Amino acid sequence: VPTQLFTDGITNKLVACYTDEGMADAVLVRVYGRRTELLVDRETELRNFQVLRAHGCAPDLYCAFQNGLCYQFLPGIALGPDHVRDPHVFRLVAREMARVHAIHANGSLPRPILWQKLHKYLALVKTELSPKVSDPSLPQDVPSLEALEQELAWMEETLSQLGSPVVLCHNDLLCKNIIYDRTREHVRFIDYEYTGYNYQAFDIGNHFNEFAGVKEVDYSLYPSKETQLQWLRSYLQAYKELTQGHPGDTRVSEEELETLYVQVNKFSLASHFLWACWGLIQDKYSTIDFNFLRYAKLRFKQYFKMKPVVTALQVPK
Repeated sequence: VPTQLFTDGITNKLVACYTDEGMADAVLVRVYGRRTELLVDRETELRNFQVLRAHGCAPDLYCAFQNGLCYQFLPGIALGPDHVRDPHVFRLVAREMARVHAIHANGSLPRPILWQKLHKYLALVKTELSPKVSDPSLPQDVPSLEALEQELAWMEETLSQLGSPVVLCHNDLLCKNIIYDRTREHVRFIDYEYTGYNYQAFDIGNHFNEFAGVKEVDYSLYPSKETQLQWLRSYLQAYKELTQGHPGDTRVSEEELETLYVQVNKFSLASHFLWACWGLIQDKYSTIDFNFLRYAKLRFKQYFKMKPVVTALQVPK
């Protein structure tokens, strides 16, 4: 059976197995990265995969084994930073995200996983990365543990009061996790390792941060306010159609749009903080060829750069 290794992922190894030259019969085998169980709850991932599949938002899952999964190959191209800026494509992405966010939580009011996850990652940074001496220190130009704890307390206090709804979120919507099928004119999201109930604004803010790319991060590519408002309008129209049951009235008011814009940009801070801590942990354990420490430093730097800018934004009264 011919195989093809995909090299874009920085958490796992992904291999396509096929017999047809055009890969029409391909199946994907994903092998979990070393010690990623520290970062990812694999049982929850499987459960979310099945929920998304049941709603037509994920490929078929064929089997799970101890250190990986086997699932259907989705035809199409994995997006790059240039695609997600294209209004035609980003409207498809916005509508698909609304589809995921509209999946119901079976009547229960789920709690957002954000704070639990951030506390867990920060605890791992403290216990796993600090030398076993009385002076736990982090690499140079990474903020001190004390500073990180203060930032997390500040975020939890500030962001949880913004009134962002808790919905089923992908939580890791980087460009390469979006597959665009030109023939069917739709996009699908892949990789549900971090999927779970979370703040709507976190999922969108996290995606906007990913406009900057992963391998070569360039924050000048972060979407302008104008682009964001176009994206958010498409999203809100689709979300209203899906959740309000009467598709006739899906007008989006300027106030709704501005409120979501402010929430999204404030929550983008939590996304920088989360992936910076993640990068520090991956730097210690991952065998994947990627400079995780440099990535963590970039995310912390952007967090502190954007904090005064987004703190100044006000939700319209």
